[in-house]
Amino acid sequence: MELSDAKEIELSDKHLFDKYFLEFKPEISELTFTNLFIWRHHYNFFFKEWKNHLIIFSKDYLLKWKSPIKGNSEPTFFLPPIGREPDNVIIEMFKQDQDIEIHRVPEEVVVKLRNNGEFKSLNLECKDDRNNWDYVYEKESLINLPGNSFRQKRRWLKKFLSTYDYEFHLITEEWLEHCKHLQIEWCDYNECQSNEDLQEEQQAIFEAIDNFNELSLGGGLILIDGKSVAYTIGEQLNPYTMVIHFEKAHINYEGSYQAINNLFAKNCCKEAKYINREQDLGIEGIRRAKEAYKPHHMEKKYIIFKREK
Repeated sequence: MELSDAKEIELSDKHLFDKYFLEFKPEISELTFTNLFIWRHHYNFFFKEWKNHLIIFSKDYLLKWKSPIKGNSEPTFFLPPIGREPDNVIIEMFKQDQDIEIHRVPEEVVVKLRNNGEFKSLNLECKDDRNNWDYVYEKESLINLPGNSFRQKRRWLKKFLSTYDYEFHLITEEWLEHCKHLQIEWCDYNECQSNEDLQEEQQAIFEAIDNFNELSLGGGLILIDGKSVAYTIGEQLNPYTMVIHFEKAHINYEGSYQAINNLFAKNCCKEAKYINREQDLGIEGIRRAKEAYKPHHMEKKYIIFKREK
């Protein structure tokens, strides 16, 4: 597959990506135009259409930010092809260039690959990518927090609602600067200047805020005495799932994270049955927090690569 004719992702490409996502509805959080656009500089993404599929890749992401599975190689990083037969396209990709890794491959695609005779003959392997599995919750569970397992969550939420004279708003143009101001405060408090990953995240957040309407995003904001104390930003992933891309809160206001989670679920996305809250990236504190909300299921993802003979 020739990659020299690929192009960088621009805002004007949204209609093309949306056409694919509308026909081939994604389940994993990476496959929204928003995620691809706001993280495009971090990943150095390029894309092209090939064999009626959308192909998204980075030539240097694994070298700059991660480690290739085979440490002595310089593979190209690909996301799973978007189209009718991603499994067959993956086989064709490895036939043409075996020094590649395909990341965030959904489980349903992996099942088809393993049943493909050429998968074995090409000496391909699937590696579990647990750190990037998405946590998917029933929206009603996040709203009602039922049963003993949510007892502490209900206490924190009740404390916030009864302690503070708060305002909740669905985010529109007038609230975007409030979100940005809180993000800057959050980053100062968490010393983003000494954490390159948090710096990269902040740039992606600013991209989302600055292009909020163009990206068709939604979100919620909590104010107390006119001060921004929590925000969340997401979008519709597919007809029955909302995905949350970012959520930040002021820890000086007890229960603020529980409040923004709950109030947004109550007021957003009436048609959604599930809320995808993305991955934990292998960070233990984030994993504990996401597991504590009792996911309905996980969207499992894998890495496809060629084994050494």
